[in-house]
Amino acid sequence: MSAKEEFIEIFREHVHRDGAEALLDYLTNKSDFFTSPASARYHGAYAGGLCEHSLNVYHCLTDYLARERVTDLYGLEYSPESIALVALLHDVCKIGCYKPSTRNVKGEDGKWTQVPTFTYEDPLPYGHGEKSVYVINGFVRLTREEAMAIRWHMGFSGTEDSRLVGRAFAKYPLAFALSVADMEATYFLEEEP
Repeated sequence: MSAKEEFIEIFREHVHRDGAEALLDYLTNKSDFFTSPASARYHGAYAGGLCEHSLNVYHCLTDYLARERVTDLYGLEYSPESIALVALLHDVCKIGCYKPSTRNVKGEDGKWTQVPTFTYEDPLPYGHGEKSVYVINGFVRLTREEAMAIRWHMGFSGTEDSRLVGRAFAKYPLAFALSVADMEATYFLEEEP
């Protein structure tokens, strides 16, 4: 099964809110979500990397939330729909931002060669997590905790007061869990090219 097929299967199985089919249609037919990289030069820096990263985050979040310590000691429990929404869609802010390009790389022989890469050009500079929340809410209504999880999934998003992320994590544990899942996927599952 391709990453796109797996994404669509998980989405359709778990996401049933008003506007879900319109959101999936947007991702599938009106955006580059399934062909976009996850970054310009680091994790998932290849066509389709964004979808694969989103799936990795979904699996990491599902595993994290299933841990005995998380369920029994912390009492965290979220619906499969919330988990799918925040994990699969946390980086929709990257849609339409990566353009194919080239860069020069010096080979072991000392010669420079052009290699394919991507450049980042954001047509809607609204922030990172904030932009994902904005895009998603154009289709489906997120709960406050889901919105906070997506907003803070990187642990930061701009130059705001650095104490805000700790407050968000304490008040909305799903934000912390999604951040852990995103970091695990980025730094342990996905290698740089």
